[in-house]
Amino acid sequence: MDSEGSRRCISSLDADEIFENLTQEERLTVSIPVQDDGTPASCHMFSYPQFHLLSNSSSPSEVALVQCQNGWEYDNSMFISTLATQWDLVCDKRALSRLTTTIFFIGVMFGAAAFGSLSAMFGRKPMLLVSYMLGMGFGLCSTFSSSFVMFAVLRFFTGFTITGSVIISTILNVEWVSIEHRKLVGVIDSLSWTFAFMSFPLIAYFIREWRWLTVAISLPTVTAIITWWWVPESARWLIANGRVDKAHYYLHKCAVMNRKQEVTVSIKPENLAKIIVTDRGNRKYSYLDLVRTPKMRRLTLLTGITWFAVATVAYGISFNISSFGLNMYLTQFVYGAIEIPAKMSNYYLLDKFGRRVTQAGSLLFVGISLMINIFIPKDRSVVRTVIAVLGKGCSATSFGTVILYSSELYPTVVRQNGMGYNSFLSRLGACLAPLVLLLDSFWGHFSQTILCSVALIASVVAWQLPETRDRCLPETIEDVEGTRKNLIKDHDKQEDEEKMTTNEPNEDH
Repeated sequence: MDSEGSRRCISSLDADEIFENLTQEERLTVSIPVQDDGTPASCHMFSYPQFHLLSNSSSPSEVALVQCQNGWEYDNSMFISTLATQWDLVCDKRALSRLTTTIFFIGVMFGAAAFGSLSAMFGRKPMLLVSYMLGMGFGLCSTFSSSFVMFAVLRFFTGFTITGSVIISTILNVEWVSIEHRKLVGVIDSLSWTFAFMSFPLIAYFIREWRWLTVAISLPTVTAIITWWWVPESARWLIANGRVDKAHYYLHKCAVMNRKQEVTVSIKPENLAKIIVTDRGNRKYSYLDLVRTPKMRRLTLLTGITWFAVATVAYGISFNISSFGLNMYLTQFVYGAIEIPAKMSNYYLLDKFGRRVTQAGSLLFVGISLMINIFIPKDRSVVRTVIAVLGKGCSATSFGTVILYSSELYPTVVRQNGMGYNSFLSRLGACLAPLVLLLDSFWGHFSQTILCSVALIASVVAWQLPETRDRCLPETIEDVEGTRKNLIKDHDKQEDEEKMTTNEPNEDH
């Protein structure tokens, strides 16, 4: 409802019975100035009725104009009600309507950091349920908002809580599947976002009142809450935190489910306790562990820059694409459909070229597509649209890759913290993307130049990351730093010395 033609000022004569002999068109003529395209102005009206316009269609430029005094009449052909129509978030309050998106992403940004830390301390599964329930609860509560401020606050907490389900479910997927199946699970996880994106305009087409639409997109979380009961806790997290008995339970259950009964014989709690040599029982990891050691600092810096750039460019492209010439519902559906072949190609690309080449290459092609569109005249809309579609496809590939790639780079003990940190920077990029687009008011290609530069720089940064294809997930920070082998040797040596010390008295006896 932000378009200039979707509303008009209510005429000052509409409620005055004295002028009931005037038609609606005549009332608009004497009350509302006409824009260059011949439609009534959306934000201004004459300070007093201009009756002379009934006989002379030309309007003198010196006539004083004022802001709409009697509210607005909205075009309800697209929606019955929206946030903009609910609280008149138009004209000088138009920025408030767009602010709701930024507020939501700020909530997501801080929620990612919070749930990254909480799930590392209390486990993946408990915090996943917390995220589901609170996210749905705040979403439903927002439909009862009696003011824009109330809605904005609830929107913040909706973003804050619901983001936990995103980063936690991703980690659970990676930590439970084998090396050869990680890329498949990563692609399926990424495609679920695309299908949800495509489903939203279909739901919105039939439910055009914003309160009921919010209810419709919040209630499916009930399905996730029900399936939560069958979600196992991460065995890697349990082992890393010294809870080997619980880890043994889940691993035994997993082996039986996959018909690997022969493996269950070798899976014993005492064996699991030796998998990770660390002070896990007494140590609580935090975000500070991401920067305590040299290689972890480098990894944190590189992945952080990559996530920020991927999100900034992806949302920048999505917010800026408007040249299809289709209606709102079909436009969103088509751009969701574009992501399907892009993300399905990830399965081949990740297997053939690896994570690093796919990540750096997709960002490179995004940057190139944005650069090309800078030099194509704006009247070549078809060509610009095709290039933009290719750029969005490459952007979807980079987004799908970075989630899987990063989860494979961080060790188990800080994996959730690392993903929380990266998601925080990703949402920061999403918050800044709309602001970058506003720079086009200074120069028509300003935003495209910035997004292009960000994509190309991120491509170079992503190339500096190590490859993870066909490699086991790192368990400890020592695995990343390359000191794990020494710790294992020292641990084995200490065990041998303890055995010798224990046996000496027996031999003497």
